[in-house]
Amino acid sequence: MRDQHPVQEQATEAAAEEAGGAWWDDLPLALVVADGNGRIVQWGMAAEEMFGYPPEAVVGLDGLDLLLPVGDHAQARAFQRAVTSGRSVTGSFRVRHQDGSLIEVDLMACPVSDPSGQGGGVLVLSAYASAARRAREAQALVDELFARSPVGLAVFDTALRFQRVNPALEAMNGVPKAAHIGRRLAEVLPGLNTEHMEAAMRRTLQFGTPMLIRRIGRTPANTDRDRVWSCSYFRLEDPNGQPVGISASIIDITAHQGATWDGDVGDRRHRQLLNDATLLVGTTLDIQQTAQELADIVVPRLADAVTVDVLQTVSEGADPGAGLAGGVALRRMGLAPSVGTPITDILTPVGRTLAFPANAPYVQALADRRPFLLAHLDARAIAPATPYSDKPARLLGQGMHSFMMAPLIARDVVLGVATFYRAGRSDPYDSADVALACDLTAHASVCIDNARLYSREHDTAVLLQRSLLPQRIQPPEGIEVAHCYQPASDVNEVGGDWYDVIPLGPGKAALVIGDVMGHGIRAAAAMGEMRTTARALARLGLPPDQLLSHLDQAMQELNDPLMATCLYGVCDAGLGRCQLARAGHPPPVTISPNGSARLLDLPVGAPLGIGGITYTSSDIPLAPGSLLVLYTDGLIEKRGTDLDERLTYLTHFLTGAPRPLTDYCDRLIAQLAPHPAEDDIALLIARIGPLPS
Repeated sequence: MRDQHPVQEQATEAAAEEAGGAWWDDLPLALVVADGNGRIVQWGMAAEEMFGYPPEAVVGLDGLDLLLPVGDHAQARAFQRAVTSGRSVTGSFRVRHQDGSLIEVDLMACPVSDPSGQGGGVLVLSAYASAARRAREAQALVDELFARSPVGLAVFDTALRFQRVNPALEAMNGVPKAAHIGRRLAEVLPGLNTEHMEAAMRRTLQFGTPMLIRRIGRTPANTDRDRVWSCSYFRLEDPNGQPVGISASIIDITAHQGATWDGDVGDRRHRQLLNDATLLVGTTLDIQQTAQELADIVVPRLADAVTVDVLQTVSEGADPGAGLAGGVALRRMGLAPSVGTPITDILTPVGRTLAFPANAPYVQALADRRPFLLAHLDARAIAPATPYSDKPARLLGQGMHSFMMAPLIARDVVLGVATFYRAGRSDPYDSADVALACDLTAHASVCIDNARLYSREHDTAVLLQRSLLPQRIQPPEGIEVAHCYQPASDVNEVGGDWYDVIPLGPGKAALVIGDVMGHGIRAAAAMGEMRTTARALARLGLPPDQLLSHLDQAMQELNDPLMATCLYGVCDAGLGRCQLARAGHPPPVTISPNGSARLLDLPVGAPLGIGGITYTSSDIPLAPGSLLVLYTDGLIEKRGTDLDERLTYLTHFLTGAPRPLTDYCDRLIAQLAPHPAEDDIALLIARIGPLPS
């Protein structure tokens, strides 16, 4: 087994550091690493595709002699000397393809060294010159639009710090570009209430939902009067769909608010309520909490009491159904005030289901898809509802005098209805109140529907994940196993964790655990392919390092390639030994028969799916009755906590008198797993040989 060249260890990290954030990000890149003498030590898969040479044909050869025509050597040697002197440089060259043709490429090279600082080498990223030219032109166009746009534009990182602003936003804020970069909104505009703006950005960052809000205030550009801005936020994602920041566009709409805006207090209050609703309604992907947030924000600013009712099918995460012709069943999901008033004592509490026939007013309002207003509530107005319930009459007796309903509609689908009540000395509802109620319910409807779709996808991903995990594990005699799987609470985190036990003969079995670096249904499907491939390879009797190499190749050949971590071991209870190899996976824990636990220091290896990586098998002796604990990173990773501390805690927690294997699983999930679960967790625990008497 050939060890990895020391220059290779920094190659991927250096490539990301040098190329990140540039127009290179949008190009297919070939990666080549050479040592200080120009000999090739790493040849990526994309390099083989670009130049035609397989890795085994070029590693160890002089890269310049291999690829460049003789006439270009002088320029290339100067290029190489510049890099080995410590500079990062770019250039264009004609390169010889394996078939003898010449292709034009753009190269970017930077120096790399081994961890001791010795053995300097060169990392080269190569792109087709024509593709690089198109990417530069596209980037130049984006830069020009950014600079000349009359709309204020900004880019924020995931910590909500300014990374880029355009001249229009500089003028709008009255603050120069240099005073923006690296700072948060509150630091740049301390006189503006930025809390709601940052809350909108956090929500966009977390859920990926674009946000449109309006803000009122003053900036250094105009300190003598309030301005009104329309602010739009969109999440920026990397190619894997992970958030990398926020894009913001800000438009000054003060002039469009009408000549009476400054004096119209009621209009300002309505705008503020809408503004607050965009931030405070839909903070989670939970239908009931979203409905209750709508009710809470409306009372007492628009109503003395509010109910939010959702179709029963929607409340269960299903599709709304075929129609309303046969009546409707609604589940109360929001109520405000929740307790303590005569009116809410009359209204049906949260959690109850209300059934209405097809000709009931509630059903008519839903069927018409229009708001319904009874500005003045009296005995005559409530007469149509009297046959179905005595509640309208009781509410009238408690001073209720005005009433409106607004349907909850999202993506052209009716989801439910919100009902608003006024009592006592409140003004009766008018058309402006109805318009405001419709705006509020429109936002809440989208949030409720997002929660419904999220719940359905989460359930689908978990079902797919569980169906692809082994349903029955039958280890050979002499090996006892326990296993469990806990899905993440977030659909965006469900899908990639798996484990398996493959019998290989009397007293011998393969143990494998892995984690596909993706989430949702896509990752669950890839996990199923990976598990099937691992089972087939295990039955060939391959040692762990070779099996991981084959799995690495298989991951690259998926229709939608993903990376994955994996730990694979072959345990022989008769010999008391286990061969293990890992590909970027957390280290296993071994527990001796006397109860002492320790991490196994195995060579880490790169994750599967990268290509061109070698793995190393380690032979571990195990006393009869020893345990192997295999797990995925969801068990040990916790936000705000150092990973080494979590690994230390894991070994301390596992140290102690032997117990049944299922107890280990239950206790690990109960004590170490974050709540709510931030990631999938898979556990596989094996006892190798019987415990000594």
